[in-house]
Amino acid sequence: MGHLPTRSTRHRVVGALAVLLLGAAGLGSPAAAADAPAGQAGSAPAGTELDDGLALTPPMGFNNWNSTHCRAEFNEAMVKGIADIFVDKGLKAVGYQYVNLDDCWALPQRDANGKLVPDPVRFPDGIKAVADYVHSKGLKFGIYTSAGTKTCNSAGFPGGLGHEYSDAQQFADWGVDYLKYDNCNNQGVDAKLRYNTMRDALKAASETTGRPIVYSICEWGQNKPWEWATGVGQLWRTTGDISDNWGSMVSITKKNLPLAPYAGPGHWNDPDMLEVGNGGMTDTEYRSHFSLWSVMAAPLLIGSDLRKAPASAFDILGNREVIAVDQDPLGKQGTVISSEGGRWVVAKEMKDGSRAVALFNENSSPQRIATTAGAVGLPDAPGYRLRDLWQHTDANTAGTISATVPAHGTVLVRVSTDRTWALLPPAVDVSADEGLMVEAGGTGKIGSTVTDLGRTPALAVSVALTGPEGWSVKATSPAAAAVLLSGRKLTTGWEVAVPPGTAPGSYALTLTTKYRALTGQRLTSVVPASVHAVVAPPAGASYLSDLDWLSAANGWGPVEKDTSNGESKAGDGRPITIGGQVFAKGLGVHAASAVEYYAGGTCTTVTAQVGLDDEKAAKGTVTFEIWADGKKAASTDVLTNAMPAQPITADISGAKVVRLVVTDGGDGVDSDHADWADLRIGC
Repeated sequence: MGHLPTRSTRHRVVGALAVLLLGAAGLGSPAAAADAPAGQAGSAPAGTELDDGLALTPPMGFNNWNSTHCRAEFNEAMVKGIADIFVDKGLKAVGYQYVNLDDCWALPQRDANGKLVPDPVRFPDGIKAVADYVHSKGLKFGIYTSAGTKTCNSAGFPGGLGHEYSDAQQFADWGVDYLKYDNCNNQGVDAKLRYNTMRDALKAASETTGRPIVYSICEWGQNKPWEWATGVGQLWRTTGDISDNWGSMVSITKKNLPLAPYAGPGHWNDPDMLEVGNGGMTDTEYRSHFSLWSVMAAPLLIGSDLRKAPASAFDILGNREVIAVDQDPLGKQGTVISSEGGRWVVAKEMKDGSRAVALFNENSSPQRIATTAGAVGLPDAPGYRLRDLWQHTDANTAGTISATVPAHGTVLVRVSTDRTWALLPPAVDVSADEGLMVEAGGTGKIGSTVTDLGRTPALAVSVALTGPEGWSVKATSPAAAAVLLSGRKLTTGWEVAVPPGTAPGSYALTLTTKYRALTGQRLTSVVPASVHAVVAPPAGASYLSDLDWLSAANGWGPVEKDTSNGESKAGDGRPITIGGQVFAKGLGVHAASAVEYYAGGTCTTVTAQVGLDDEKAAKGTVTFEIWADGKKAASTDVLTNAMPAQPITADISGAKVVRLVVTDGGDGVDSDHADWADLRIGC
C-alpha cells in the first residue's frame, strides 16, 4: 500500500543519540546491555532455524487493533468477551487460539523499578488476571510492544528498547504466549540488533517460567526480514499496515506473494491481520481476503470486534476447509502460476499431494480464470477430484481447472488425483461474454458457453440468462443439449434489450445452467455476467469528473472526483494541488489505478494536467497513460513531486472506451497520490 499508517509511522532520531546506541558493544542500546543477564545478549546468529516447536503452522487468533485502535472500547471486558466468543461460536474448535492485545494497554510511564504498568482504567484487574482468564478457556494470550523507546501511538507508551530482558520477564510472569514487537521510535538502531536482543530476552524469560512465547516481528518489511529473521522470530510482517478496503488488501497481497520461498513451519510471512467483519469490504471481497491469506499460509489473526461482527463474518472465518489450506502441515506458501489481466492463479502444494488453487479476480467485472492440473504441479492422471472449498461440492475434471469468478471474487478449490473420480459428477465451465455496452433504449448481443470439463458426460443440459426487472433477454440460438461429452460445448447467443431511461452503470445478469450426472445427481451452476448501460458523452468539451465511469480501480482508497485521493476513506481528499497550483476539477487517484469511460466512438481528444498531489510532500513517483480501445494513445515520463503539473493529450478518435492508467513509476508503491487535473474529453 502507499503508506505506513499512524501506528507504523517511523520516528527516527539521527545524530548523537543514534551513534551512542549503535556503539553499545553490539547490543541494541546501552540500557539493553545493562538489562541483559551476563552472557545472554546476541547468543544465537540470525538466519538459523529455531528448533523450539513453535508456530509449526501459521498462528491463528485475534488482535484488537483493526477494530478498536486506541479507543476506549479496547479494555478488559472486550478481551474476555473475545475469549468467550472463541469458545461459544466454535472458533476455538476450528483452530483459533491466540487472544492478543495491541498498543495502548499500558500507562505512558514505567514505575519506579522500570516495570510496565497496565492501564488501571482499561485493565482494572491487571494483565495477569486477563491472561489467566484467557488460559482458563483453553486459549493463549498475546501482548504488544515496540522495538523502540516508545510504541507507535502518539500518547507515547513505553517501548522495549533498552528494557528487553525486564519486559520479557514481565510478560512471561504474566503468562504471555505471543509477543508482537513493532518498529516505532527505534532511534535508528539496527533492526537485526533490536530484534535479536528481544529474541534472546524471550528465550531467557521462557526458561524461567517454562512458557514459550511466539515472537512476531513487526518491522513492516523495511529491512527484508524474510532474508534474516528465520532464526529470530516465528513470523515477520512483510508490509505496512492493512486497511479495511479492497485496494489495501490487494496491494498487500501483491507484495507478499513473491516471498513464498521464505515461508515454512516456524517461519512465516505475515501480510498483517484480517479485516473480515469490519465492514469496509463486501462479503465477496472478504472471502477473497480469507482465501488469499490461507493460500499464502499467512497468520490468521481476526481483526474485527466479534461482539459486533455479522453472521457472514463467522461463516467466512469458520470455514474449516479454507482454514485447512492455511494450516496444512507441509507449510508451503502458495505461488503465482499466472496473473495476466488481473486474473490470478495461485497454487499451494499440500502435504497429501493435492493442490489448493485460488482463482482470484482482481477486476471489477466477472472474469473467466483457468489453469490445468499439470500447471499447478499435479501428475498426469485419467481424472481428478475438484473440490470447491466455499461451495463444499465435488466434481471430476479431465485436468482443466476453471471458473467464471465474480468481480473481486475468489474461487478456491482443492484438486487431487483420486481413483474414485468417475463416481463424481462432471465439472462444467459456464461463462458469458464480458464487456457488453448498450446505450439505454438499445439492444446488444452476448454469448454464453457451457463446457463439460469432466471425463463423464453432462446430461439434459439447459442454460438460462436473466437480467434486471423490466429488461428483455432472449436466446437467439439453442439453449439446451441432451448430452455434452467430455470437452464438448453448448454455445448460446442472447439478445439483451436495455429499457429507455436506464441510468448509466453496470448491471448484473445471471447465467444459470442445469444438468444431470450419470449417477442421476442433478446439479445447478449459477455464474454472474454483466452489461454496462451507457450514455454517450455530450457534444463539445466535458469534464470527465462530471460523467459516470465504467469502472474504477485504485491502489489506496477510492478514486475521488474533484479532490485529491486523500487516505483510505471515501470523500477524505483535499483540493487538487500540483506544485502549488490548485485545480477545481479532475480525479484524485493512487497508483496502481485505472479508470474507464465510455466514449461511444464519437469523441476525439482527452486532455489533462497531471502530476503528484502536494498532500504527500516530496513522496511519490508515477507515470500517466491514456488508452483508447486497448491501445496506448499517450503517456508521460516518470513524474515526481518536485515537478509542476504536466500536460497530456491523447487522440481517441473512434474509440468506444477510454482507459486512464497511473503506474507506480517502476519503483514500487509509496505514497503515489496522483491527480488527473482539469481532465476533459472532447466529442
